[in-house]
Amino acid sequence: MDIKITGRNVEINDSIKDRVESRLLPVIGDYPRVESCHVICTNEKYRFTAAVIVQGRDKMHLEAEETSNDLYASIDAAADRIDKQLRKSRDKMIARGQERQRLADAEPPAGI
Repeated sequence: MDIKITGRNVEINDSIKDRVESRLLPVIGDYPRVESCHVICTNEKYRFTAAVIVQGRDKMHLEAEETSNDLYASIDAAADRIDKQLRKSRDKMIARGQERQRLADAEPPAGI
């Protein structure tokens, strides 16, 4: 998967690219429904913000944004938040599928 990285008032160098890829590739690799990932790094005065936007199949659109005094800490925190959101989305999808299956097993077919 290709991760797009954009910098606003921040120059994206190799160390930032490596940090983003090392934190997000293992997280996103576990979820096959993810189609694209975009990371936006922003600097405003002394605050660094990292925003992670993940899009996938079935209208999945998740966003996580973290702000701190250190860009690398912001990237780590945003990666943790997006991991929690992806896990919750996957658990919901699994629960919905199991609910449909339970209803099909509980109700006898019509006409019997």
